[in-house]
Amino acid sequence: MKVDGGVGFDLAKAGETAKEAEDAGYDGVWSAETSHDPFFPLLLAAEHTQRVELGTGITVAFPRSPMHLANIGWDLQNYSQGRFILGLGSQIRAHIEKRFSATWSKPASRMRELVLAMRAIWASWQDGSKLDFRGEFYSHTLMTPFFNPGPNPYGTPKVFLAAVGERMTEVAGEVCDGLLAHGFTTETYLRDVTLPALERGLSKAGKKRSDIEISCPVFVITGTNDEEFDNADKGVRQQIAFYGSTPAYKGVLEKHGWHDLQPQLNQLSKQGEWVQMGTLITDDVVDAFAVRGEPEEIPKLILARFGDVIDRVTFYTPYKSDPERWKAVLAGFKTAV
Repeated sequence: MKVDGGVGFDLAKAGETAKEAEDAGYDGVWSAETSHDPFFPLLLAAEHTQRVELGTGITVAFPRSPMHLANIGWDLQNYSQGRFILGLGSQIRAHIEKRFSATWSKPASRMRELVLAMRAIWASWQDGSKLDFRGEFYSHTLMTPFFNPGPNPYGTPKVFLAAVGERMTEVAGEVCDGLLAHGFTTETYLRDVTLPALERGLSKAGKKRSDIEISCPVFVITGTNDEEFDNADKGVRQQIAFYGSTPAYKGVLEKHGWHDLQPQLNQLSKQGEWVQMGTLITDDVVDAFAVRGEPEEIPKLILARFGDVIDRVTFYTPYKSDPERWKAVLAGFKTAV
């Protein structure tokens, strides 16, 4: 199992942060598209590292055309010498329409076509094949030499797709190289819902489970004293509550029989009661989403829960903690593996 870290948003520190992660032994570093661009930090990370994989977790796909994503992915794959992973996500309808002023419709079908269109563009550059992609949502039929970057010596980038629902998970299995499981994923949901959907997608493309990587962020509650444990516990509860308020993720809660929790959280979120939302997350909910223990216990706890299911893991810690502690956890993780 690979263990990944983050690169952060501060461009002045991105290169240094990535180098520290590589030196500590992480297998990959990821950036996210929240309040900053997800690609710039990885360009700097590529400049200052030699081994770690570099991925977006995630890039919001729908506001961008397949051509935009193809160009960016091509350049980062080349500059990183084959270490780039293009991690895509759909986001939710309100953000696509109201924040990005972009089109939202049939998200799983649109995402499938976007990835296939991007792959057709890459094939025209890599193999010289005629660009003639015509779909329901995207059409790419023009590629002149002036706009063709030519073959990439490191091949095409890997494409990972974030998914919670079954249909999007099937798309990941069918057309992508990896699945980015959401932090709002329990072991039960992963085994009973995600994996069967992924297998259905793989079978459509004649692929095997070994042809795809599953990456999963795992909530971790840890510390070296009671105060640190309490702060970690509070941070995790509030983050679970934030995700749980989103209607698109209610299936995870319903899988566990917590049908009433999502509407309550959603109502409080509309009122801006973010702190109160965290108080609705009971211990059994926390235990379903998070592992809890002393730092040296974390590797075995994660492996016991997910060791036979996922291929990559990141430590999800929505609270302040000492980076040196995670280096020690990483070292223990490698030993446990």
